[in-house]
Amino acid sequence: MMVNGKHFRSIWLEEDNNVVRIIDQTKLPHEFVVAGIKSLGDAVVAISSMQVRGAPLIGATAAYGFAFAMRDDPADSSVNDACKKLIGARPTAVNLAWAVSEQRSAVSPLPPGKRAQAAFERASAIAEEDVEINRLIGQAGLSLLEEVASRKAGSPVNILTHCNAGWLATVDWGTATAPIYMAHDQGIPVHVWVDETRPRNQGASITAFELGQHGVPHTVISDNVGGHLMQNRMVDLCLVGTDRTTAAGDVCNKIGTYLKALAARDNDLPFYVAVPGPSIDWSIDNGRDIPIEQRSGDELRMLTGKTSAGSLETVEIISPGSPVANYAFDITPAHLVTGLITERGITEATKEGLARLYPEKAG
Repeated sequence: MMVNGKHFRSIWLEEDNNVVRIIDQTKLPHEFVVAGIKSLGDAVVAISSMQVRGAPLIGATAAYGFAFAMRDDPADSSVNDACKKLIGARPTAVNLAWAVSEQRSAVSPLPPGKRAQAAFERASAIAEEDVEINRLIGQAGLSLLEEVASRKAGSPVNILTHCNAGWLATVDWGTATAPIYMAHDQGIPVHVWVDETRPRNQGASITAFELGQHGVPHTVISDNVGGHLMQNRMVDLCLVGTDRTTAAGDVCNKIGTYLKALAARDNDLPFYVAVPGPSIDWSIDNGRDIPIEQRSGDELRMLTGKTSAGSLETVEIISPGSPVANYAFDITPAHLVTGLITERGITEATKEGLARLYPEKAG
């Protein structure tokens, strides 16, 4: 997608295979910083510190981190060590474990001398596959926006989203944003209500940044405004991403998603989830079995922004000494989800619906 008129992906490998470039998302929206990953340790830090975030991008980053581990030491012990460290970087997004498993499968049958090349090839393939998956999600979801637009006689299609499921959460296009970008590029009038998404403000800082760079009309709102907008018919549909979706259609996504789904159901509004195939966890049916990451209380306690003088400052906003609970994700039960938008089409959020689209996984 575009930044200052130039196309970027969120992650790319330099031609010499010695460094992977990422966009440091902890600096957005006030600074656009390209950082480098040169080792397994760099990849682990980038994932755990949320320099990279979003389930598909975490998976791609882990794949490259594994490749660097094989470059530095392709022994069996290094394979096991890399897998353990990468999977431990963040527990909730299933793409992380999926990408690591893909890499283990790619290198395990090979002699050590061939493992690095195979790992880099598989990492690059994972990145390219993600781009194509998101493009196909965009095409599938575009039909929903076209249908709404046909009823609105030229008025904008109002979409409410939560957190960031845009190109900065993937390698390119995004999941929930892919249909929005495609609709905008085809001249369909769209407008996005962007939840700020506390505590890390990925909506206000990242979704708003990328929509603005692409010229998509949008408005940032506080997290608690969504229900009011729905009650007053200012939202046509909700469209969010996922960090892990169960085989039966329960959706794990950024904390606050569940409340948006409840409000949408109460107001008879469609609630769709963009789901790449690698984000489906076929090993579980019940969302309650998904581990919910609890992150540092400082993410809630502290807030960073730009002062009127132009400097970046971090301030404490919570009463000193008060304990903080920082749950990073919640579960939206399948019965609150209107449909899942995948690279293979749109389905109801049910075990049977997903099995029809992915028979090779469900069998």
